[in-house]
Amino acid sequence: MGDTERENVTPSQRLALFTSSTPRGQEVAAVLRSTADWCALEDADIVVVIGGDGTMLDALHHMMSTDRVRPVYGVNAGTVGFLMNRYHRAMNIVDRLHHARSVAVSPLMVEAVTRSGEIHRVYAINELSLLRETRQTAKIEISVNDRVRIPELAGDGVLLATPVGSTAYNFSASGPILPLDSQMLALTPISPFRPRRWKGAILPDRSRVTFRVLEPDKRPVSAVADQTELRDIAEVRLAIAREREMTLLFDPGHALDERIVAEQFAH
Repeated sequence: MGDTERENVTPSQRLALFTSSTPRGQEVAAVLRSTADWCALEDADIVVVIGGDGTMLDALHHMMSTDRVRPVYGVNAGTVGFLMNRYHRAMNIVDRLHHARSVAVSPLMVEAVTRSGEIHRVYAINELSLLRETRQTAKIEISVNDRVRIPELAGDGVLLATPVGSTAYNFSASGPILPLDSQMLALTPISPFRPRRWKGAILPDRSRVTFRVLEPDKRPVSAVADQTELRDIAEVRLAIAREREMTLLFDPGHALDERIVAEQFAH
């Protein structure tokens, strides 16, 4: 994670739109198309993402599959939109971008080994989750920095979330919401049976986390890195991929910090 700083947009910087397919997303995009000159995504210096947090995730993954990840500014046309800025019809997108503040975030590098020995390497911007594939309870050993911390977690699974993903699946699994610039990771059990009193952990984002599946033949487990699912997993190794740093742009006074606090006191 990086510190917040001003991201000044100059007239020479090219802008592209990445829009959700929902009616609301298309409606907002139609309004914004008339407010600036737009180019193709591959030619852009900054990408304006219209939709919800899922659309933001799609845009970031799309750019990570190319040679260059551009700074992104989200415009909320979805439901929750923790990562998005507020929209109104009279907004001047160029002025918004000129005054925007940036927050640097990095995804997780996921190295997953299947029971057959195949190795898969993918990125997770939100989280990596391990989930039981059958009615059998999953049993997972959890290590942090090569030291076993939980010899056997029994339950539906476990996840490791970045601050970007802490408001998603992690939050619904009763994990903590992390400020985007916190430089922390959320390690959260999913419907744990034992250890009964373990509610998870908050780790520095320099931590290396390993999940080893116990009894994988009897208790098969899948790994889900954002939208990518890998089945019959034996082990997963995780670390922050700082070389894939991304930049999110927010309006000055963006209410994200307040929303993070408020969600933790919601009844």
